[in-house]
Amino acid sequence: MSSNPTSDAVLFHIANGVGTITMNRPENRNALSTDIVDGLDASLDRAIADTNVHVIVLTGNGPVFCAGADLKERRTVTAGPGDNELPTFVRVFQKIQKSPKVVVGRLQGSALAGGLGLASVCDLTIAVDTAKFGFTEVRLGLTPAIISVICLPKLSVADAAELFLTGERIDAAQAVRVGLINRSVPAAELDASVAELLAKLRLGGPIALGQTKALLSRVPAIADQRQAFLEMARLSASLFASDEGIEGMTAFAAKRPPRWTL
Repeated sequence: MSSNPTSDAVLFHIANGVGTITMNRPENRNALSTDIVDGLDASLDRAIADTNVHVIVLTGNGPVFCAGADLKERRTVTAGPGDNELPTFVRVFQKIQKSPKVVVGRLQGSALAGGLGLASVCDLTIAVDTAKFGFTEVRLGLTPAIISVICLPKLSVADAAELFLTGERIDAAQAVRVGLINRSVPAAELDASVAELLAKLRLGGPIALGQTKALLSRVPAIADQRQAFLEMARLSASLFASDEGIEGMTAFAAKRPPRWTL
């Protein structure tokens, strides 16, 4: 498949069960301009709806994954959204979070401010080891308010305080250490590392992957342990009885690959 029909700011391509969404404004460091955000929004809708897509990859063209908000565009904004409105890019974050398909971040370059929020909301993230990461908002007289909703649950209190308050950029190894990304690799190994991860994900049942992704955020949000056990017992029973679960167990007993891997 070719680019998004509404704009070449974001490209969308499907191959071998992987829907790849590529931010395509390298001259603007893939900043979160209106056309980038709208393109991400539309491409996520397509990827989630397409039954040929098993896993989604989010990446960018050029040396920077995403530099955050488009400051040239934002300087012309005189008012924010209404009291009950959410900015469009928050909808993008929510679609990634709620997507029943795993979203893998392929970070070919640095992720700063809102771009770091975009990287962090991916389920699994691999970055080049030369990438830089930072909550740089305070140095512009701003605050990482919206992306804090995404990033604070990943960080310790001490790490969050230091990163948010200093605005200091960190390298990929430290971003792994504090929990913002999963892994960093040399640039020459990025594509192979992503391909290896995608191959592992394709071994999982599509429904099982979506349900497992959902429980990662759902279970910690359940305050009562008994309620958590009840919900998870119901989920477990439903998957054991599902067509996908039966196929997986049958394939295991027959020592053959399940149908979704073929």
